[in-house]
Amino acid sequence: MNRRFATLAIILVALAVAAPAMAQDHGAAAGQDGKLPWGLFAPAIAIGLAAFGGSLAQGKGLAAACEAIGRNPGAVGPIRITLIIGLALIESLVIYALVIAFMLL
Repeated sequence: MNRRFATLAIILVALAVAAPAMAQDHGAAAGQDGKLPWGLFAPAIAIGLAAFGGSLAQGKGLAAACEAIGRNPGAVGPIRITLIIGLALIESLVIYALVIAFMLL
């Protein structure tokens, strides 16, 4: 139960931090009544979840690489190369989410 609460809290904080980052020109996007449509929150949620998931994946990958190097120090070269390629692919997914978030604006 404690772990679920911590995960939910981290997700909510990530969404709260990412929401103001996507708040750009609300004057043109507001409806006739002056209220903002809910569609403006989609990019903030998308990039918040992508950054959250990407950071978790990168942390797990780095931890696994450190553990593998600790178990077999002679294999540092291949482990490092595989880690860098994996981190680049994970980061590219977060950048794709950023591009899609900008397209949704």
